[in-house]
Amino acid sequence: MVLRGYEKNAVRLDAGAIDDVIDDFCRRGYLDDTLLAGQLVTSGIERKGQGRVALSRALSQRGIPRDVIDAALDDVPDDDAERALEYARSKARAMSRLDGDTALRRLVGQLSRRGYNGSVAMTAAKSALAEASFGSSSSGVRFVDSD
Repeated sequence: MVLRGYEKNAVRLDAGAIDDVIDDFCRRGYLDDTLLAGQLVTSGIERKGQGRVALSRALSQRGIPRDVIDAALDDVPDDDAERALEYARSKARAMSRLDGDTALRRLVGQLSRRGYNGSVAMTAAKSALAEASFGSSSSGVRFVDSD
């Protein structure tokens, strides 16, 4: 579709030239949906901490066929809970100024937007916030109002 709209020196490419470009791209591996899906899954997991839902959505938005998406996700270990907890731990420390309910709501929201289902997000958020000792003063110092 892109090549059909491409003009060079005010001349559109003919069907033969388009086929030549596509053949060249296939030979070089530029149009390999399986390779692209694998790279996007790896990137989504390692760099973005995404869950299966977000990965599937990202691949689908790229126009990758469903069977290729399913094959790419089949290669991913089913460790969403571990990845969600790891991500939640990294974010929980930054929420120390918030009350427990607000921190929980925000952290569950962040995990959900990363593609983790509700129960995985809630479990990971609660665990990470408990580890970060929300609701208790870590310094042992308590401030009270004096009259």
